[in-house]
Amino acid sequence: MQRSAIWLALAGLILVAPAAVMAEEKANPTGTWKWSTTFNDQTRETTLKLKLDGDKFTGTISGRNNSENAIEEASFKDGEVAFSISRERDGQKFTMKYKAKVEGDTLKGKIESPGRDGQTRTRDFEAKRAKE
Repeated sequence: MQRSAIWLALAGLILVAPAAVMAEEKANPTGTWKWSTTFNDQTRETTLKLKLDGDKFTGTISGRNNSENAIEEASFKDGEVAFSISRERDGQKFTMKYKAKVEGDTLKGKIESPGRDGQTRTRDFEAKRAKE
C-alpha cells in the first residue's frame, strides 16, 4: 500500500516538473515591450527592451528626447521582472521601481515613483511585446 502511494507521488512529480519548467520558459521577458501613458492630455510612448541571457538580465527604457536609459538592479524570477531606473528632473535625481509579471506577450505590473509631496506614487502599467 505504501509503495503504491510512493509510486503515485513520484509519477505526479514526473508529470508536474516538466510543466513547471515549460511555464518558466514561456515566461521569457526577452524582447521589446511598448505602452502608452497619458499625463495632462499628453500621451507618452514608452519602449522597454529586455534581454535574458542565462542568469544575466539587462535592458533599456526610453526616456525624453528619444534617449535610452539602462535599467538597474534587474532581476527575473518565477515569471516576474523587477528593475529600477534613475532619472533627473529639475536638477533632482530620483529612482523609479518597476515590478511586473510576464504573461505571454503581456507585461503587467506597477511603477513606484517619488511624488512631489514626498509620498511614493504607484501606478499600473501594461505593456505589449512588439512583433519583430
